[in-house]
Amino acid sequence: MGSGCLKVTKYFLFLFNLLFFILGAVILGFGIWILVDKNSFISVLQTSSSLLKTGAYILVGVGSVTMLMGFLGCIGAVNEIRCLLGLYFTCLLLILIAQIAAGLLIYFNQNELKAEMSKIAVNLIQDYDPHDEANRNVENAWDYVQRQLACCGWTGPENWKNNTALLVSNQTFPCSCMEYPEKDEGFCSFDIAANATFEEWPIRKQGCMRGVEGWFQENLGIILGVCTGVAVIEVLGMVLSMCLCKNVHTEDYTKVPKY
Repeated sequence: MGSGCLKVTKYFLFLFNLLFFILGAVILGFGIWILVDKNSFISVLQTSSSLLKTGAYILVGVGSVTMLMGFLGCIGAVNEIRCLLGLYFTCLLLILIAQIAAGLLIYFNQNELKAEMSKIAVNLIQDYDPHDEANRNVENAWDYVQRQLACCGWTGPENWKNNTALLVSNQTFPCSCMEYPEKDEGFCSFDIAANATFEEWPIRKQGCMRGVEGWFQENLGIILGVCTGVAVIEVLGMVLSMCLCKNVHTEDYTKVPKY
């Protein structure tokens, strides 16, 4: 390979690694967002299920390693250090294998994830109690979901009939289920005719299941899209790093920055 082609390969690899570093930061940001989010259904899932928290830590780990690999790739490419290029190729290969395995695991366990989501939501509705300070954050997150998605219950408002705190009252419902509530959280009472049917109650009739699943699929699609973009860059980076590594015959270690 001529010196001109070698320089082009080197700087293309540098640009790919710069983009690789940025996408790694995006994945890291998604992981941190899942861990710190307190105002959406993510908060409900995170508190009730260890699976999502584990996935968030995996995203943080993958994002951090991806950023490190991008940094090492930039140094190895610019300074033409074969050992760094070889290490970079090996780490990229391992990350790519891990990403494929994680993607297959998520794909083949979609039904189990949906079933767990449904179980968590139904249990939360059943145990919802605005006077219980221990679960206040999770319950506020569920109220936020019902307000934002304009829904009530999981499959419908009938789910609230199983709530232990509401069994004693037939004319009280979560404020977040109502169109014009007197407050945002907790229970609200309403005045209706004694012979009014359930359909006539001033509450939303649509359940939150479809809205939550759609929201979850949308955000999961964004994460998977970013991971797919990273995988493509990983393959290109592996090809370029091997081309550069095979054609670097002399190494000048004095060009490596010292700290």
